[in-house]
Amino acid sequence: MNTLKIDKCPLCGESHFEEVMTCTDHYASGESFAICRCQHCGFQFTQAAPVEAEIGRYYETPDYISHSDTHKGLMNRVYHWVRHFMLSRKARLIKHHSGLSRGYLLDIGTGTGYFPHFMQEKGWRVSAIEKSLQARQFAKEHFSLDVDSPDILDSYADNSFDVITLWHVMEHLEHLNETWETLNRILKDRGILVIAVPNPTSFDAEKYKEMWAAYDVPRHLWHFTPSAMQQFGAKHNFILCERHPMPFDAFYVSMLSEKYRKSAFPFIKGLIAGTEAWIVSLAKKDRSSSMIYVFRKK
Repeated sequence: MNTLKIDKCPLCGESHFEEVMTCTDHYASGESFAICRCQHCGFQFTQAAPVEAEIGRYYETPDYISHSDTHKGLMNRVYHWVRHFMLSRKARLIKHHSGLSRGYLLDIGTGTGYFPHFMQEKGWRVSAIEKSLQARQFAKEHFSLDVDSPDILDSYADNSFDVITLWHVMEHLEHLNETWETLNRILKDRGILVIAVPNPTSFDAEKYKEMWAAYDVPRHLWHFTPSAMQQFGAKHNFILCERHPMPFDAFYVSMLSEKYRKSAFPFIKGLIAGTEAWIVSLAKKDRSSSMIYVFRKK
């Protein structure tokens, strides 16, 4: 297997790292991967993950809900309920920050297509990108969405989109800095870039440590703290305008983490931990399980 060997920090360019922990892939393979941290800037990443051309098999499981849309099991039903709630919240957030009721929107890593379909129903002109052929077929069959593969991204013209969204996608992308550069190029000057990622400084991340489900190795290559996300934006000529917590993520992630721990009653214990995390995030939103970041071009 060819692996992605990180020898230079993608944020600061330094090359001195320390291993923070070892995490297990509980979804697909049972393999273990090291989480490393740059000793200069603190950015964390998964070391020696499979390269993009070979990582596909780590997504090929019926339990990978973003691609399969499975309703199997109580925790996946919780995921669907939260997603339904969040669709309306995401739409309101985009309208608030963009000042637009409709326009041109690009959703990268669209999964099975629920979000672009929801926005299309509200009058937006939607483009969508997804790597998984299975997920693209689902979006076509259920929503009549023509979802493109990722190789189309570089072909978009400059200043094409009013809004670009990546909902829990940036952490998967091997070519991190190149993607940021492309996003800046294809976003309109007054457009907004919306990125949601897990937060390794969250209450639940600190509680579960290497068992925290949102490390999700090796699928998650990068682990963005709020500070690191702001720095990446600045590096690529974006200004961070606003941060929003995603408190509901803590419930799903905590339930999965308890399952990985092989706890008795993981749903109940995850519900309790998620409630604790939600209370903490009310006072300190940067401790939320996942964060939404809204950027504008400089």
